[in-house]
Amino acid sequence: MTDMSALPPTGLVNYVRRDAAQPLPPPANMTGWQGWVRENLLSGPFNIAMTIISAFLLYWIFAPLLNFTIFHAVWTGADREACLITEARPVVGACWPFITERLQYFIYGSYPLDERWRPTIFFALLLVSVAWVLWLNAPRRDIGMLFAFVFTPAVSYWLLTGGNPAFALVGVLALAIDAAGAVFGTVGSILSAIPFIGWILALPFNAVDRALNLIANGGIGGLREALGRGFFWFDLLISAAALAAYVFRNRIRYTEADFRTALTTILGVAVAFGLFVGVTGLDAGLKPVPTNLWGGVLISLIVAFVGIVFSLPCGILLALGRRSKMPAVKLFSVILIEFVRGVPFITVLFMASNMLPLFVPEQYAPDKLLRALIAAAIFASAYMAEVVRAGLQALPKGQYEGAMAMGLGYWQMMRLIILPQALKVTIPNIVNTYIGLFKDTTLVVVVGLFDFLKTIEAARIDPKWAAPTTSATGYMFAAIFYFICCYAMSRYAKATEERLGKADKR
Repeated sequence: MTDMSALPPTGLVNYVRRDAAQPLPPPANMTGWQGWVRENLLSGPFNIAMTIISAFLLYWIFAPLLNFTIFHAVWTGADREACLITEARPVVGACWPFITERLQYFIYGSYPLDERWRPTIFFALLLVSVAWVLWLNAPRRDIGMLFAFVFTPAVSYWLLTGGNPAFALVGVLALAIDAAGAVFGTVGSILSAIPFIGWILALPFNAVDRALNLIANGGIGGLREALGRGFFWFDLLISAAALAAYVFRNRIRYTEADFRTALTTILGVAVAFGLFVGVTGLDAGLKPVPTNLWGGVLISLIVAFVGIVFSLPCGILLALGRRSKMPAVKLFSVILIEFVRGVPFITVLFMASNMLPLFVPEQYAPDKLLRALIAAAIFASAYMAEVVRAGLQALPKGQYEGAMAMGLGYWQMMRLIILPQALKVTIPNIVNTYIGLFKDTTLVVVVGLFDFLKTIEAARIDPKWAAPTTSATGYMFAAIFYFICCYAMSRYAKATEERLGKADKR
């Protein structure tokens, strides 16, 4: 073949390109924001019409909203006079000085002024816990889990209540023991109906029933009074030792298996002592603050946090129980799930508020806030159980068969193979349940708790700020608060879903 580079640059050879042509840039109206607008908003007559209608609706909705919240709003003032219509100001928007003055009441409720450092520390602990657990690149997230689910709840309880026995966490223990006694008593009553030998068969069950009732009605109170602060400091010392050993585990000359066994034992003892001290209402030396003084964001976050933390593990157990082949477990799970899902949250709150005290002696009756926490945890767990069950049913049967073929036991199969995939599938539904629970915290007002929205309703009738726009300003502030919290949860869930969904892309 003729070498083209050796030919003289004459004739047709001048039109032969020796180097590859550089690619031309795409048209300006097909890339960037112009291309996005052209493709998504102006791609056809119907799309153009919908864009115009949507723009009109957005202007119709957001123009008055922006005028009220920003452009015509009042930003400074000492009382209602600043938010009234005058000749110099014929249009008045949001009365933000009202929010500024009552902000602490919206956050803490009627919590004593000289003790508000305690809920402030609780907010800080909660923020650190959430950030440490949710930040993927955070250092030592294993310690973060221990900090969030053990340290923060225990310290928050003693901070907020002062270790007040009136909070009556001991009532939960008494309720559980009394319920167990009722079960033994029922079995004993059934056996006693058997002719001739019934009373002999029922004797041990009745004896256990009497013993449990005695413990529930008197023994727990004596134990609580006999406890000293030594248990608290002993538990704190063991917890600190376990945490230090875990941090410096590379300096301990033991095998990994021995270290894990020792650590598990130490942490188990520490947590057991902590729970025992917690349920008996040990006095922490702080001024007791009754829960009827709590309110605002403090109540909303506590109810939402407890419901969110307990709903997922309890929901998983209920979902597995509903799919269990053991009739008793399945029947209990089905009854609990269907009963709770079949009634409104207000009904569950009323039942918890009015019926729980009937099962324990009056001195051990659960506190009003504790009843609301139990109701929120049960209600969210029932809905979460159905969400998890949907994820379990979405997995193909081959996943179960493959796990069993590998020789995994039931709990190993669920923990390592099934549940991670099922929870990944149901992330949107899980977060949707969390968001619904967070907004449903406003319903605790029906049992006498001043949540965030109730504090706004109580503050807006203050004669000092009686202006035409005061109520709307308060509700606007509440809407902004709930939107920010719920939107943050949804965005984090979407990011998690996208991160976990990379393995499914082909």
